[in-house]
Amino acid sequence: MSLRDLVLRNRSYRRFYQDVAIDLETLRELIDLARCSASGSNRQPLKYVLSCDPSKNAAIFPLTRWAGFLRDWPGPAEGERPSAYIIILGDTEISKSSGVDHGIAAQSIMLGATEKGLGGCMIGSIDREQLRQVLDIPESYEILLLLALGKPKEKVVLEDLGPEGDIKYYRDEADVHHVPKRALDDIIIT
Repeated sequence: MSLRDLVLRNRSYRRFYQDVAIDLETLRELIDLARCSASGSNRQPLKYVLSCDPSKNAAIFPLTRWAGFLRDWPGPAEGERPSAYIIILGDTEISKSSGVDHGIAAQSIMLGATEKGLGGCMIGSIDREQLRQVLDIPESYEILLLLALGKPKEKVVLEDLGPEGDIKYYRDEADVHHVPKRALDDIIIT
């Protein structure tokens, strides 16, 4: 699969086949991709919490917020929830700021997941303090981002941004998730 194909297939999936397990070794392989990715000044301040255990996943799920533009959707129902999570942390004893490292790492992880036939969603809307307590994450680690992973159970399509300029994603009557994207010529300034 070409890099372009991976990028186009790497969407924000919000519904999964929850019963399709992701094992710890797969999560470790994805973290290894992040480990080998670029890091500002090569500080490598990122650490990761991995979860593929159903009971641990059940403790994490209620601390996440899903799809802000879908106001009437409470998030994935039981049976459609992620089968794994990766929580990206910044070790403040290594560096006070992680800069953009977690974005680079997250994209590497998501592209690796896509290559394996998985999908995911990067979630920044998290109850960080509750998550810290539930998972016993030390204060020296800043909770940066949560990646929800699983076998996608929904179709996500890209479409051209309409003339009204509305960037809000939506689901149609067939429950297909649509994501408007700006045209290439609209984002390049020459």
